[in-house]
Amino acid sequence: MHRDTPQHIITLDGKIITGYQVASGQGNRCPYPQGSIRPQLPIFKERGLDLCHCYPGTLNIDISPWSFQLIKPDHTFRNVNWYQDIIEDFSFAACGIYIDNSRHDVWIYYPHPDTKPDHQQASTTIEILAPYLPAARYGQQVQLEIAESVILANKLT
Repeated sequence: MHRDTPQHIITLDGKIITGYQVASGQGNRCPYPQGSIRPQLPIFKERGLDLCHCYPGTLNIDISPWSFQLIKPDHTFRNVNWYQDIIEDFSFAACGIYIDNSRHDVWIYYPHPDTKPDHQQASTTIEILAPYLPAARYGQQVQLEIAESVILANKLT
């Protein structure tokens, strides 16, 4: 982890990893016909966050040996009933991602673990919502730029 003190930005090195593929609906055991992101986007827009420009799936970034806590998100939506009887809380934080030396504005997508029914992420995995990024591929090294006030990163021992 590197700190850029004048701008109060944290840069976390990470790697794109395979997730459950439930967000995109591409997983073999995805219980949602369109994935989980597609039906959530209109609800987030109604509540004030338009993510319609984002690909309806997430990039999973492994930041180990660091773990993270989202401490001051830009948006938090409670009691989002997005599929049948599934009601979850979600938080979002704006950040940047560098892929192949190109920076993109993206969002941390954080379904609150205490309301998420399954497919829990490790504390070392940050899920990102982004426009379609053709350069992104599994195993690729990336850097995330996040405001220091938004995230608490802890090095695992």
